[in-house]
Amino acid sequence: MDHWISESIAKINADAHRSADTHLFKLPVRGLRGVDIYLKDESTHPTGSLKHRLARSLFLYALVNGKIRQGTRVIEASSGSTAVSEAYFARMIGVPFTAVLPKSTAKSKIDLIRFQGGEIHFVDAAPDMHQASVELADEVSGYFMDQFTYAERATDWRGNNNIAESLFRQMEREPHPIPSVIVMSAGTGGTSATLGRYIRYKGFNSELVVVDPENSVFFDSFRTRDRTLTLSCSSRIEGIGRPKVEKSFLADVIDRMIQVPDAASIATMLWLEDRIRRRAGPSTGTNLWGALQIAQEMEAAGRSGSIVTILCDDGNRYLDTYYDPEWVMENFGETASYEATLAGYH
Repeated sequence: MDHWISESIAKINADAHRSADTHLFKLPVRGLRGVDIYLKDESTHPTGSLKHRLARSLFLYALVNGKIRQGTRVIEASSGSTAVSEAYFARMIGVPFTAVLPKSTAKSKIDLIRFQGGEIHFVDAAPDMHQASVELADEVSGYFMDQFTYAERATDWRGNNNIAESLFRQMEREPHPIPSVIVMSAGTGGTSATLGRYIRYKGFNSELVVVDPENSVFFDSFRTRDRTLTLSCSSRIEGIGRPKVEKSFLADVIDRMIQVPDAASIATMLWLEDRIRRRAGPSTGTNLWGALQIAQEMEAAGRSGSIVTILCDDGNRYLDTYYDPEWVMENFGETASYEATLAGYH
């Protein structure tokens, strides 16, 4: 093997070995009886989000396949969090990195990418990212990482400290150790693919529910099994939802999907801050709204059990957007009706 590739793989593996696993904590929801909700806090990774796991896997996958060599410029299409994490690993192994981002990406994420040594190439909207990345990689003789294609195959779904293995191990001493339901949103679809495959591989009696925001094709594609669906607009919940069905989105490992109104995602994100005195990003709001709806269904049916979902990233990245009331009103309108629903969960 090329000596530089071998050294790069060793550096990335050493970084993983130094890192502790992320916490799983029980969410205090006094309005529920017999149903426990847990959040796996992926914001504590070195780059602050769930995408740290994905970026590590993508770099290792590209290195062992000989796609990244010394001096190769890595290109990625990303709404922000994946790019932050990939910039971190690119700097670790000493290769240049360019993130292709929509102009609407939160300034705080742009600053984080640059802090990690990455460069920015802007496009007008999310649907333009893929083609711009292909063209840029060709122009500079670089490598397009393409998270939306490779996310589902870069992660070892059978274990090796993936998020699914970690989650189930951390639940072992809880009152309901095998979750009744795991709730996850989809950006690339890679995490939901890992969760769904692992559940089946281990034979767990857990349901995988994927939640989807407005302006995303995943929900309709799951319902109709039509993978050709497209939209001309982009999801307003940063990091999840896509205008086309990505290759890493595997509908066959998903048991159910729920479409979540964007205003509900924002209201739930703010409700969570009030519960735990910490900020999470808007995709966490999407996840948790779905988890709360499922908990309500279970309670109404007289079922007890546990629900696990993901705290995807740190909400401090969104202070100038989703945590700005004026920005929210301008982009989403009123969230009062969803806030009233959430008020029932004391």
